Amino acid sequence: MFYAGTWASNVDFGDDSDTNVEIDFYGGLAGELSNGISWDVGVIYYAYPDAEESDLDFVELKGALGYAFESGLSVGGEAYYDVDNENIYLAATTGYSFTDAFSVDASIGNYQFDEGDDYTNWSLGGTYSALGFGFDLRYWDTDIDGSDLADERVVFTISRSM
Repeated sequence: MFYAGTWASNVDFGDDSDTNVEIDFYGGLAGELSNGISWDVGVIYYAYPDAEESDLDFVELKGALGYAFESGLSVGGEAYYDVDNENIYLAATTGYSFTDAFSVDASIGNYQFDEGDDYTNWSLGGTYSALGFGFDLRYWDTDIDGSDLADERVVFTISRSM
């Protein structure tokens, strides 16, 4: 029911922040109701430890609901609220599990910023699990024009849960 973890990546915001590292710490509670609806509430702390000139760190609250049909089809929705900046991210997902090891999914989400410049993002990909590892190949894109940071891309991720 309880989960916690961390995630890290290199970053380049293309501005004067001089930060190159993002480390996220997350935790929450998740479960499933007797009618099959899954739920998740959590908190995420985004840290930028090498940011010299600005304080980029922030906290985000998360809430999610989902349902997996016996056919392998699943649907869900998520909401994130950035407490420090009063920004909101809403997303909808759908997926299909061909086997316990292989699934495909798609998502669409919208960032609503307190200061404007809202945008929509989407992804389409597949995940394969083997030997305790997850292998994910995904296409990402946004409706932002004129920014190299928001260009479409294909990302391959290897993950391990313990």
